[in-house]
Amino acid sequence: MPRRPNSLSPPPPSPRLSAWLVAAMLGMISVPAFFTLHTARVSSPAIALSPDPSPHGYSVSLLLFIVPIVMIAFWFIPQEELKVSRLAFWWTIGILFPLGALLDFLFASRFFRFPNPGATLGIKAPALGNWVPVEEYIFYFTGFIAVLLLYIWFDEYWLSAYTVPQTAAERSSFDRLLRMHPESLILAIVLILGAVLYCRYIAGDTAGFPAYFTFLVLGALLPSSILFPSARPVINWRALSLTMFMILLISLLWEVTLALPYGWWNFQDDAMLGLRITAWARLPMEEVFVWIAVTWATVIVYEIVKRWKASGKPAKHAFLGTGKPAKA
Repeated sequence: MPRRPNSLSPPPPSPRLSAWLVAAMLGMISVPAFFTLHTARVSSPAIALSPDPSPHGYSVSLLLFIVPIVMIAFWFIPQEELKVSRLAFWWTIGILFPLGALLDFLFASRFFRFPNPGATLGIKAPALGNWVPVEEYIFYFTGFIAVLLLYIWFDEYWLSAYTVPQTAAERSSFDRLLRMHPESLILAIVLILGAVLYCRYIAGDTAGFPAYFTFLVLGALLPSSILFPSARPVINWRALSLTMFMILLISLLWEVTLALPYGWWNFQDDAMLGLRITAWARLPMEEVFVWIAVTWATVIVYEIVKRWKASGKPAKHAFLGTGKPAKA
């Protein structure tokens, strides 16, 4: 059974306060990092891509997701005899992976470039307007699985004192799961409108329409706008914050030191905000937030699916609140 804080411990913060604490933790790191990185006015020299400086580098780098997946799924979880809802797990991956695949299939030619084909296996996967390396689809598939397994591991074991048990009333007692969260919708509108105004009036000729940023905002905040109120009471906020920071660390290591300098992938300027981090091989600002958005959406969807399964209600009744409550 999960360990619980003893009676002498101070009460845990409310779910609402916990959500703000996670945002504050991100802020206390990102704000000073922004000002520090902003002092760099010259980027490091570009690495010549011929002869190939990193043969099959992108392909091998997928181990950054694959190894944690194997370790957690086939060693950590079985060793501790943790019971993971496979249905909730695969429902979450089945819902979210198509979003990553859709990003590549519909928008790869609009958002991305792959200047160093020698960094891949050379296997081409279909996408509108052009082919993409097959590693791209593997990247998103393993990425979502790695995020979810990390959260599950922290939630069920490493930070289990703060988890909401599967049998707790908070999971199964609800009228409906679809509930509007106007703050998420307002934030999405403000962010997209601000990005458009920035590109038009500040960035000028250096940027077009911020299409990539818009996709990321909608991918993170649209699920939040209809699911967050029902997910908030059951999220393990400590597990979420640790997952988010680990994934952010891995993604920045990946992109800043390897992918951009060695041309594994890069970005189309006219689809970006126009804000690039000079000290980090001119990394677009959007890429700092992409895995924060992925982690946020993944945890929300997973916890919602777990609540649905714990209730025993048919999907229509659970999400829309129609019909009678399920019998105990």
